[in-house]
Amino acid sequence: MNNKTFYVTTPIYYVNDVPHIGHAYTTVAADVLARYKRLCGYDVFFLTGTDEHGQKIEQAAQKKGVTPKELADTVVERFKSLWVKLNISNDKFIRTTDEEHKKAVQKIFKKMQENGDIYLGEYEGWYCTPCETYWTETQLLDGNHCPSCGRETHKLKEPSYFFRMSKYQDELLKYIEENPDFIQPPSRKNEIVSFIKEGLKDLSVSRVSFKWGIPVPGDENHVIYVWIDALTNYISAIGYLDETEQFKKYWPADVHLVGKDILRFHTVYWPTMLMSAGLPLPKKVFAHGWWTVEGQKMSKSLGNAIDPNWLVDTFGVDAIRYFLLREVPFGLDGDFSFKALIHRINGDLANDLGNLLNRTLGMIKRYFDGVIPAYKEEDESDRELLAKIEEVFEEVDKHLNNIAFNKALIAIWQLVSELNKYIDKNAPWMLAKDESKRDRLESVLYLVLDGIRILSLLIYPFMPDTAKEIRRQLNLDIDLHKSNFDELKKVKQLKSGIKIGEVKQLFPRIDEKEFLEKISKENEKTMPEPSVEEITIDHFSKVVIKAGKILEAEKIVKSEKLLKLKVDLGNNDIRQIVAGVAKSYNPEDLKGKTVAVVSNLKPAKLMGVKSEGMILAAWVGDRHVVVELPDDVPAGSIIK
Repeated sequence: MNNKTFYVTTPIYYVNDVPHIGHAYTTVAADVLARYKRLCGYDVFFLTGTDEHGQKIEQAAQKKGVTPKELADTVVERFKSLWVKLNISNDKFIRTTDEEHKKAVQKIFKKMQENGDIYLGEYEGWYCTPCETYWTETQLLDGNHCPSCGRETHKLKEPSYFFRMSKYQDELLKYIEENPDFIQPPSRKNEIVSFIKEGLKDLSVSRVSFKWGIPVPGDENHVIYVWIDALTNYISAIGYLDETEQFKKYWPADVHLVGKDILRFHTVYWPTMLMSAGLPLPKKVFAHGWWTVEGQKMSKSLGNAIDPNWLVDTFGVDAIRYFLLREVPFGLDGDFSFKALIHRINGDLANDLGNLLNRTLGMIKRYFDGVIPAYKEEDESDRELLAKIEEVFEEVDKHLNNIAFNKALIAIWQLVSELNKYIDKNAPWMLAKDESKRDRLESVLYLVLDGIRILSLLIYPFMPDTAKEIRRQLNLDIDLHKSNFDELKKVKQLKSGIKIGEVKQLFPRIDEKEFLEKISKENEKTMPEPSVEEITIDHFSKVVIKAGKILEAEKIVKSEKLLKLKVDLGNNDIRQIVAGVAKSYNPEDLKGKTVAVVSNLKPAKLMGVKSEGMILAAWVGDRHVVVELPDDVPAGSIIK
């Protein structure tokens, strides 16, 4: 029996929407960890799935004229098919509508109840249906708006079962203090500790206002609220109901990967529930950041949501897997742009890795008729390269254990660079001209080929298909997960005298200008059109549009799309507004223009810059055209 186990989870994704790039990001990250640990000889369990209960699903199903389960059955296939397309190697896909999960949720509820931690009371508060969260009056924004999503909340009062979460405040703080790696990255730890120290309140854990959920044991008027239901998936999926050997083997989880928006639920609610049920706590919860698109938050209304299915179909699965984990340090927010993606494909993948393989195999065909030569003669440059290989293995292992994917990839690409430098330094094309240096020529190209073999091991968790293709071209076994990693890691293991396979280009270069135009056209055909909801005159009357004179304009660093404007709205009202028009206007083009401004828009941050309004612009072809007003219209004039 393998004593080295590793249990990694993604959140279970809510089936009220189609999968987006954020879902793909978390799941690819978990897949890389799972594949790497399997490679290292661990007995791995990798879990993902869907959250299918709640009021939003019930309401959405009613609108479509189907049952909630029928709706969930349809949407869940979108996630499953995407994971297949993204080459996700999950061991189980759990659904909260699974019978075993339902019974496990009722079991943990009863266990908490038996321990005196569940009691019946009455809950009154401001409820946000989209977030399925109650808020206190002091937490609300602009009267009665949800502090999380900004939508209107509604005051509700209903009977509810409560969990005595407050009882476990000190115990949780002690656990966090004694387990410094529990909350990752470290920057997130302080916010959670501060939240706990403000005083944990008992948690409402049931609802009577809807029926689509798991009934409270012994009181079927109540359904168990989302967080007990959803979070219990991590143990129900591995056999908590019957406390199987599988459950004993894998629990506690080694790492829960989550988005930063649900960190509190995983580091406060979930641990205290487990404490109440007498179960061990997960070893680590790692919260990653969010993706924006060209500096703007992804949303249907802006029409800038990125469909991962389309990305894979357009660029290839491994290019997307690589980009997601290389572009941004895991834990920080990231900005998606097609230009950045193409840069990674052309630079890192086609130029660096692809060219290394092609030029090396080309020389093997040219100088040795496609047969792998033998290693015969060592020199100092060889010893330096071998030392670098050993160093890179250590770096990658360290970074992946710290869930620092981009650092691991940077280390791998240092080896790609070292192999290219080694070729240039030893100049096989010059050695080939001197028959007396034939042994050295064989040794140089052998060592480069062996280095490429090592690269196939290192990139396998990130880009499994590419790793297999490299190994096919080297005529090596492609079933890496069945191999002895410690043996494979040893240098000079490549067998000589074997003919290489068919040589193919790994990543063709992309003509940036041509391809961006193609992407734009494909977007129009493939990306979903933003839905248009009819509004009444009452809704429209809430929008205040004023004439504004642009006093200053400047580019925002690291954004190709955004400009920061200083706009005069009259009556000494000077606003800072961020506008996504930088691809259509230079800053100096806008100075002095009088434009139409939505002046009562809630302030927001774009690329970390506060924006206090929105200028109106038309989208014409491939550019923005700002709505201009005559110069004699005074700043602050109301537009009706």
